[in-house]
Amino acid sequence: MKTTAKIITIGNSKGIRIPKQALIESGITVDVELETGPNELIIRSKKSIREGWEDAYAQMAQLGEDQLLLGSEPASDWDNHEWQW
Repeated sequence: MKTTAKIITIGNSKGIRIPKQALIESGITVDVELETGPNELIIRSKKSIREGWEDAYAQMAQLGEDQLLLGSEPASDWDNHEWQW
């Protein structure tokens, strides 16, 4: 979809009204990232900080790379005696 929009004044800032259909087609719902370049402004959905982690963990499990680094034994004597579960 290609459309045009006018830049409007919003308080001390400027903004644009994004047509509903453009939002529906883009899938943008809440937060966005803005990227600027010469004569362009790119608006993208903001990516989650942990985006892709679930797939990475699943792949690690499939490859057997999701083992505890400390093994099954507690790391110290403190863990055995002081820690309360």
